[in-house]
Amino acid sequence: MRKLAVDVVVIGGGSTGAGVVRDVAMRGFSTVLVERADLGQGTTGRFHGLLHSGGRYVVSDPESARECASENEILTRIQASAIESTGGYFVTCPGDDPTFADKFLAGAADTGVWAREVSVAEALRNEPRLNPGISRAIEVRDGTVDGWKLVWGAANSARNYGAQILTYHRVTKIETEAGKVTAVRCTNLRSGDEVLIECDFVLNCAGPWAGQIAAMAGAHPVEVVPGRGIMIAMNHRLVNRVINRCIYPADGDILVPAHTVSIIGTTDVKVDDPDNLAIEAGEVQQMLDAGEVLIPGFRNSRALHAWAGARPLIKDDRVAASDTRHMSRGMAVIDHTTRDGLDGMLTIGGGKLTTYRLMAEHIVDAMCEKRGEHRDCRTAAEPVPGSESGRTHLVSDRLHDREHDRFDEQIICECELMSRKMFTDALASQPAGSFDDLRRQLRLGMGPCQGGFCSVRATGIALDAGHLDSERANGLLRLFLKNRWIGLWPILYGDQVRQTALDNWIFQGTLDIEHLPQPTSEVAL
Repeated sequence: MRKLAVDVVVIGGGSTGAGVVRDVAMRGFSTVLVERADLGQGTTGRFHGLLHSGGRYVVSDPESARECASENEILTRIQASAIESTGGYFVTCPGDDPTFADKFLAGAADTGVWAREVSVAEALRNEPRLNPGISRAIEVRDGTVDGWKLVWGAANSARNYGAQILTYHRVTKIETEAGKVTAVRCTNLRSGDEVLIECDFVLNCAGPWAGQIAAMAGAHPVEVVPGRGIMIAMNHRLVNRVINRCIYPADGDILVPAHTVSIIGTTDVKVDDPDNLAIEAGEVQQMLDAGEVLIPGFRNSRALHAWAGARPLIKDDRVAASDTRHMSRGMAVIDHTTRDGLDGMLTIGGGKLTTYRLMAEHIVDAMCEKRGEHRDCRTAAEPVPGSESGRTHLVSDRLHDREHDRFDEQIICECELMSRKMFTDALASQPAGSFDDLRRQLRLGMGPCQGGFCSVRATGIALDAGHLDSERANGLLRLFLKNRWIGLWPILYGDQVRQTALDNWIFQGTLDIEHLPQPTSEVAL
């Protein structure tokens, strides 16, 4: 059994956990983050990519609006490389209440959210695909954020301050003695080894899974309500600004330009198990219909991929237990000392990816208070590695890079302009990583072919470079294609059927992948 000893164990490798471990490390505590999968593989990697201006909540949730507006400015400064400052519009579509825009502007003024009404002509000139029937348009400072790049930036910053990041480590028990947390037990899912981490404090940042983690310490049930939302990526950028309907928050009212695609979202349905999130056919149709309201002809574009995520909402007694759409997006820190008689553990829930840094500040402040000491939070002032210049991301950045190395470097993924060196460097730095792990960092297989061409190229390159043997290569390729398929089958219509048929001819007809020699142990993570 491997043994470690630190001041603080952070559980959960999403944006909140990454932000917390960075904050903890920057305040001088020794710390370890444990995550059962890859960083950003849960809720953080399953959202629509929106960096909130606060506009969405100026009427429905003013406190969240204030937090989002403030954190939008901070993140744009300290994590510029993960953010594209697109700007956004809230538009009144045909059939929407035109007076809601007045409530919106009043709410923006009250909450400090920057907003200005522009003419319909200006909005249509800047975004010509917008519904020409819109009657009002309000400009806001929405943006887009690469959730995976944001998480890895925070994690790398934490490492620079001495933190350890243990991915693919599943927590099995939180040990206590005399009403005090003493250690966290984990299993390394890749090696099967047991790990015991002695600690003084546990910060539970497991999002929708926070209740399961709290139960491992013997705490009373934590009222985290998973709210399932589905999103669909379309095959190119239909708009270059974030487009919101100027209505009370509803399903399918946001269209987000993210990298080379546009994402329509989202639904909001209470679920019991955040590990089992269905993508219902009716909800797919609902999203496509919603897209037509914003962008006439939306359905003529090709739907590339569908996915679902679970919001970690704190139970709100003001609304029905099943009404996740209208639960507050505000954050909450649960003190298990006063609640359960258990010292040394705090749980955080709620919030938005946009407010992840602020959530970290709140829970680490609470931990310091319980420890009886004061250490300043510095996360709002110091950029993460790679964002020191303050230059935000542009969708054309990869094209610019390939213009400089195109004669020297083979392009492996034409859709996302991923070069051979990008792939081999990432694989060399993470020899135990799967192709899905690399996808989250490089966008391998996330373009129109959905891995139809680049996945096989990547496998061959990994073998040729000596990074993988044939058995593991087979397993990783199978797993990658299996995971891509999860988001493809719900949207099999039109051009996507033709693309899937082509991929099937490649994988089955030409390469006969299902009849390749089976690895002795299929990769399961």
